[in-house]
Amino acid sequence: MRSLPGWCGLLLAGLAQAGSLAWPFDWGWPHGEPLAGLQLLSLAALVGSLWRAPDARAALARGWVWATAWLAGTFWWLYVSMHTYGGLSAPLAVLGVLALAALLALFYALAAMLAWRWRDAALGVRLAVFAALWTLAELARGTLLTGFPWGAGGYALIDGLAPLAPWIGVYGLGAVGAALAVPLAETLLAISSPRVAATGIFPDWRAVAGVLVLLPALFWPGIGRYWAGVTPDWTVATGRLPVTLLQGNIPQDEKFQPGSGVAVALAWYGEQARAALARDRAGLVIAPETAIPLLPRDIDPAYWNGLMHAVARGRSALMLGQPLGSLEQGYTNSVTSWMPGGAAMHRYDKQHLVPFGEFIPPLFRWFTDLMQIPLGDFSRGALVQPPLRWAGQRIGPDICYEDLFGEELARGFADPAQAPTVLVNLSNIGWFGDTLAIAQHRQIARMRALELQRPMLRATNTGATMAIDHRGRISAELPRLTRGTLDVEVEGRDGLTPYARWAGRFGLWPLALLGVAVLLALWRRTSAARRP
Repeated sequence: MRSLPGWCGLLLAGLAQAGSLAWPFDWGWPHGEPLAGLQLLSLAALVGSLWRAPDARAALARGWVWATAWLAGTFWWLYVSMHTYGGLSAPLAVLGVLALAALLALFYALAAMLAWRWRDAALGVRLAVFAALWTLAELARGTLLTGFPWGAGGYALIDGLAPLAPWIGVYGLGAVGAALAVPLAETLLAISSPRVAATGIFPDWRAVAGVLVLLPALFWPGIGRYWAGVTPDWTVATGRLPVTLLQGNIPQDEKFQPGSGVAVALAWYGEQARAALARDRAGLVIAPETAIPLLPRDIDPAYWNGLMHAVARGRSALMLGQPLGSLEQGYTNSVTSWMPGGAAMHRYDKQHLVPFGEFIPPLFRWFTDLMQIPLGDFSRGALVQPPLRWAGQRIGPDICYEDLFGEELARGFADPAQAPTVLVNLSNIGWFGDTLAIAQHRQIARMRALELQRPMLRATNTGATMAIDHRGRISAELPRLTRGTLDVEVEGRDGLTPYARWAGRFGLWPLALLGVAVLLALWRRTSAARRP
C-alpha cells in the first residue's frame, strides 16, 4: 500500500472506529450512540489491509496509522482541556493529543505485526490469534502507565452484544468483535478481489455466513432494546431509593474563580440541596465532583451549618463532591456524605487519578507548569473503600474517570456482603466542553451498569446527568449544558454477575492469561505441524 489513497483509506477506517463508539453526526444514526456494525467494518478494513501487507514492517506501520487515527479521533477533546482551559498554545495542545495517541497506538501496531505472521494459517487460527493479540493490546493500553482505556472497542458493542457483557466485560466484547472482524474482512476481500481470494487463505462462504447474517442486525437501532428485554438477571432487587441529581453547569473557566463560579456554585448547590432535603422521603441528594470547589476550612461556617441543619431536619442523605485535606497531609478529590440522625460522615477518596490533571507523573512537572489547571496533585484513596449504607442500600461512589476501570469497580464485589447495590458516579467533564466526551462517558457508564448489573447514577457538572438501570438502559437524563435537577427512583440490586465474580477476585488477569495461553497453544500446534 504505497499510494496516498491507500493510506487515506486506512486513516478513515481508524476514524470510523472512533465514530462507532459514539456517532458524531446528527444524521443516519442517533447522535452520540454506539454503532456496532461500523466498529466491525472499521476493524475488518484494518485486517484486510494487514493480510495484504508485503512484510512485517508494513503490517506494523499499517496497524500504527490505523490505531493512531482511531485514538486521536476518540479523545481529540483533550485539546479543549489543554488549550481552552489549560492555557497551552494550540500547536502544543494538538501535538500533545497526537503524541499520546501515537504512543498508545504502538500496542496495536505490535499486535498487527504479530497477527500478520499468522496470515497463512487456517481460518480458525487466524481468527483466534488476531482476537488474542488485539485483546492483549487493549489490556496493555488499559493498565500500563496507569492505564488510559478510554474508547476501548468493546464500548461500541454494548448494544449489539449486550448479553455477553455480564459474562466477559468490555474487553471480552472487544475480543469477540476482533474475532468477528477476521471472517468479515476476508469476505470483503474475496468479493472485491477474486485474484487475492484465489491464494487459498480465505474461507469459503459457509465460514462467513454467520457474520454476514449478524452484521445487518448490528446496524438495527433497536438491537439494544431487544437484548435488554431478554438478557437474564443475575441479580435480585433490594428495594427502591428516591434520588435527586444536581447539575450546576458552572462554566469551567469560572469554576474556580472566587468572584464568579465559586459564588454561583455555593449559592445554587446550597439552595437546591436544601430544597431536596426538605422533602418528606428517605432518599439521597447527589451533587457532582467538586460541586463545592473549596476546601471546608475556606467556606463560611454559616454555610455549612445551614447545610447540616437541613440534613438533620430531613429524612434524606446528602452526597457531595469536594476537595479535602491540607498542604501538610495532602489533598484528595473526595465525596462526602451526611445522613440524618447524627450518623458519622461517610468519605470516599478518589483512588485512580488522572495523569497531569490530578497527579504529576515523574519527569513531567515542566509540562503541567505550562498549563493553568488548579488542584493538579492529589493523594490517592484505597482501591476498595466501604460503601455508604443508607435506606437499605449499599451505595458505592466513584469519581469521574474512575468508572472507566470496570475491573477496579469489580474489586468491591469480592465480598458479596460489602458489594454496592447502587453505583454512583460524580463527575465534571466540563474540562472538555460540548464535545463527544460527554456521549462517550454515557456509554462507559452504561457498560459498568451492564457488566455488574447494578443501577448507575451520574451527577455531573455539564452532563450527562442520568439514571441507568441494571441492564444498561437510560431511564432518565438531564439535557447537557443546562442547569437543573433530576428526580428519579432507582432500584438497588444484590447478587453477582459472572464478570463480577472473576474480575472481583482476579482483576483482568484471567483475560490476559487466556490470551497468552491461546497464542502459546497455537504456536506449539503450528510448530509441530511444520516439523518433518
